[in-house]
Amino acid sequence: MAKLTPVPFAILASRLFSELAQGQTAFDLQQRHFYAPHEGLDLSLNLHGHRAATPFGPAAGPHTQLAQNIVLAWLCGGRFMELKTVQIKDDLHIPRPCIDMQTVGFNVEWSQELQLAESLEEYVKASMLIDMLKASGMAAGATDTVFDMSVGYDLAGINSAPVRGFLAGLMDASATVSRLRDQIPPELEHFRDLPFTTRISDTLTLSTFHGCPADDIEAISAFLLQEMKLNVVVKLNPTLLGRERLLEILHDHLGYTELTVPDAAFAGDPGWDQVAGMVDRLGKIAALLNLGFGVKFSNTLLVNNHKTFFPPAEKVMYMSGLPLHVLAMVLVGQFRAVFGDRFPVSFSAGIDNKNFADAVALGLKPVTVCSDLLKTGGYGRGSRYLTALAERMTVLGARTIDEYIIKAFGHGEVALAALGLNAQHAEACHQALASGSELEAAAGLAFKAWVAKCLLQNTASYVQGLLQDARYSRAKQPAPPRKLGSELDLFDCLTCDKCLPVCPNDANFTFVLAQGTVPVERLLPGPSGWASEPAGELTIDKPRQIANFADACNECGNCDVFCPEDGGPHLAKPRFFGSVAAWQGTPERDGFAFARAADTLSMHGRFDGEEVLLESCAGKKLRYVGQDFDIRLDLADPAGSVEGTAGGPVDLRWLRIMDMISTAVTDAGEHNFISTELALNRSR
Repeated sequence: MAKLTPVPFAILASRLFSELAQGQTAFDLQQRHFYAPHEGLDLSLNLHGHRAATPFGPAAGPHTQLAQNIVLAWLCGGRFMELKTVQIKDDLHIPRPCIDMQTVGFNVEWSQELQLAESLEEYVKASMLIDMLKASGMAAGATDTVFDMSVGYDLAGINSAPVRGFLAGLMDASATVSRLRDQIPPELEHFRDLPFTTRISDTLTLSTFHGCPADDIEAISAFLLQEMKLNVVVKLNPTLLGRERLLEILHDHLGYTELTVPDAAFAGDPGWDQVAGMVDRLGKIAALLNLGFGVKFSNTLLVNNHKTFFPPAEKVMYMSGLPLHVLAMVLVGQFRAVFGDRFPVSFSAGIDNKNFADAVALGLKPVTVCSDLLKTGGYGRGSRYLTALAERMTVLGARTIDEYIIKAFGHGEVALAALGLNAQHAEACHQALASGSELEAAAGLAFKAWVAKCLLQNTASYVQGLLQDARYSRAKQPAPPRKLGSELDLFDCLTCDKCLPVCPNDANFTFVLAQGTVPVERLLPGPSGWASEPAGELTIDKPRQIANFADACNECGNCDVFCPEDGGPHLAKPRFFGSVAAWQGTPERDGFAFARAADTLSMHGRFDGEEVLLESCAGKKLRYVGQDFDIRLDLADPAGSVEGTAGGPVDLRWLRIMDMISTAVTDAGEHNFISTELALNRSR
């Protein structure tokens, strides 16, 4: 099974800022997708005593499990980072593939794939890189960022020493920051004295697994509030709607009749009355402790696996995307009908650039995204959400999110009338609403109540409209990405680049090879010396080639979904490991690994399970070693320069391949994890 291996901090920092210096990309994200604050608009939100410069962020999931993922989400405008859920069991074996975005979105992965100590360090690395980006002037004026922890799934695990250590390590990351500070490479030494954030997080979203009883959820939440002194948000499940109402929406309103929800999904989950009582009690505990408490809608929906995408052993899967949006929004409406605006509500379910602004208008904070960021364009889709919000605010003449909530659905006047203000005060508010002047200045102390009335009315209007909105129906869902029927090979493909941004880990990358045909020889050892014979040709038709960085690839399968050809870029294309140890530890996968010792660059290769070694050193012959040969030669004249031993003919095809891609991938002008690591090694 693929194993994620975190990229060392020095490599991350060096690559990030070297790419930025070239003015084109950062971890392969084009700069045109970077978020730029909108002049005259304040998109910020305040939650649990913290300010986030935008209401958008990546949901706890594949976009928040590695440091580079979180940085990419920040660059496209995410300012509320819902870190991927961790738990005491940190040696999970996740099925492969595990993410199916062919249509609405299904997955069979649910928790962090790294060990707890690795997760802690990834989140601190991400925070430090963001601090470095801020110091460099990125997104000036809109940099405030919130990191939100996520843990699961039972009290015993959360109260264990390893998980408590993880939580404490993010509440005070001084030791980790100090250690990583020393790893900042020399060319970035001006960042070493930055006052890096050490209290990475003091907010937490509790992820309760499907079937977790209400009493357990309440006990865990109380522990986190009372013992750990954390602001807490409880993520709730769509089954809270109850079987009858959920299936009515899913099947009758939306038309997803092929989806069946197993009885087990309802059997263990808490009912509405249980949750309502729990929320009330936890809210009172939080208030006494002067801590924040809220809820989140929603978790994914457990459904039976009726498809063939996942391994046959996976009998159930988790649904996300647009149908979940409707289910979760109905729950938001139901929750607010009971609790009003007493508790903040965060939201993540089927968000895209068409409904993000609506969700913000309901006063949901934050509004986070997962499934849509896994589609074509990847993180580049993020800035579209904020652009859509800014455009709508500009049309309405709203300067802040609160003003936008009042104006978004046209309920400002009705909500104002319900406040019971005196005539003079009400008239001032009416005039401000009509003239476009500042609403908070006119409303004064009544402003918050005005916003609250509007967000409740906005919620009712939006939820009512959703059930009639054909966009969310089964009939309107797009067909799966088109496949052409051709198979991927090691080199050359359509080079559509779709596989690059859809990888949340930035595992796929490109490199350049010279086009043309190179003859391949087979060397023949004999009693009187070496001879050669033709052994075919190696043809490169396209200059840009696709490769995969294995350390950052968990073989989730998402790039295969969007690639027009079959075979999966993560499996068919050249695979590079970050270390020889990682390469040796994955004997079931072909691929390459580099190591440098003094002036010698060693490249380990595996083709069809057979291992070879290429060593190169300036001014010397190449050394090529295989199962029964160890030779040195000059590729300009293989037969005339070869020396060494061999137990039989030596085919040079693999040598030719390794020589070409070694030169291309390790070139100092390339920006990838391999070239960056080798450049750092040369400078040490």
